[in-house]
Amino acid sequence: MTETTHRLVLKDLNNTRATKFSVVPSADTLKEIRDRLGIDDLRKLRFEGELRPDGTQDWVLEGHLGVTVVQACVVTGDPVTTRLEEDVTRHFLANPPDLPHGDEIEMPEDDTIEDLPETLDLLDIVYEVTAIALPPYPRSEGAELEQRLFSPPGAEPLTDAAASPFAGLAALKDQFSKDED
Repeated sequence: MTETTHRLVLKDLNNTRATKFSVVPSADTLKEIRDRLGIDDLRKLRFEGELRPDGTQDWVLEGHLGVTVVQACVVTGDPVTTRLEEDVTRHFLANPPDLPHGDEIEMPEDDTIEDLPETLDLLDIVYEVTAIALPPYPRSEGAELEQRLFSPPGAEPLTDAAASPFAGLAALKDQFSKDED
C-alpha cells in the first residue's frame, strides 16, 4: 500500500477476506505527524497489518506499529530517542454498544471498539497509537533533576521530605526521643 492509499473506503473492500495494509509515510507526512505530536523528530515509521470482515457489517483491524521518536529530555533538553513497537487492535462495529454520556464516564472494558466509519484513515490510528505510547517524561541516560529550594527571606525552605505527611510524625518521634533522654 502506498502513501496515497492510507484511506480505506470500507464499502469498496472485499467483505469475504482480509485486506492487508502497509503504511510507510512520506517525509512530508512524517513532519505533519511530528508537528501534531509536538516532538522533535519521527522516523522509521511502519504500520502493517490487516483489516478483515467480522460478520456482515463489522470489521477488525489488527496490526503492528513501529516508529522511532525523538523528544527533548525533561531535565536537560537533550534529544532522547525511543523506539516504540505497538500491537494495534480495533473493532469497528456498525452497532456498537451504547456508551454512557456525561462529564464523568468510566472507560469501557473493551477499549478497542469504535464506530464503523465509511472511510478508515490509517494515519489517524498511527497518530493515536503513537501519542498514547510516547514516554511522558523522557530522560537522557544519567540525567537527574537537582533539587532547588526557594523560600522567602528568613523562612526555612520546604523540602520534599518536610512536605511529606510523615514528616510531622518523624518530628514528633524525635521530640519524644529527646524528652526521654
